[in-house]
Amino acid sequence: MSNTHYQVMPIGRVAIDNGGFSIVVAEPYRPALEGLAGFSHLNILWWCHHLDDPVYREMVVADKPYKAGPDQIGIFATRSPARPNPIAITAVPVLGLDVASGVVQIAYIDAEPDTPVLDIKPYLPAVDRIKETTSPAWCSGWPSWYEDSATFDWGAVFENAQ
Repeated sequence: MSNTHYQVMPIGRVAIDNGGFSIVVAEPYRPALEGLAGFSHLNILWWCHHLDDPVYREMVVADKPYKAGPDQIGIFATRSPARPNPIAITAVPVLGLDVASGVVQIAYIDAEPDTPVLDIKPYLPAVDRIKETTSPAWCSGWPSWYEDSATFDWGAVFENAQ
């Protein structure tokens, strides 16, 4: 495999204030928000900048991150932000959209304040939802739906939860 490098530029940032979450899109990219009104959910691709370090980028195996999981697991079988390319994706419910100011109000995102946002894509059930899926037995007790995740005890899932 070649050592080709790709350049990725953030299109905005995650903002968290007064208990609210939003994506603030940089001015040059605000026209790209046109047409998003009416979508209830978006897929947000973001850069895990706090773990953008050579040590974390070299991680390809994690030692027992999940209590019910195997003793070691490949990083691609996790949603860990420590990975060769620290890119994350989160489906988010849209609460509001202001194209002029570039603010997309969202219900929640599992990112830190000022996290770089790489892209925004509309959530489309025809391509983002799959009727029949399977998961390994070690995660079979996890919620089946996004909406159920908010009340699920995720701390009980992770080996080193605090």
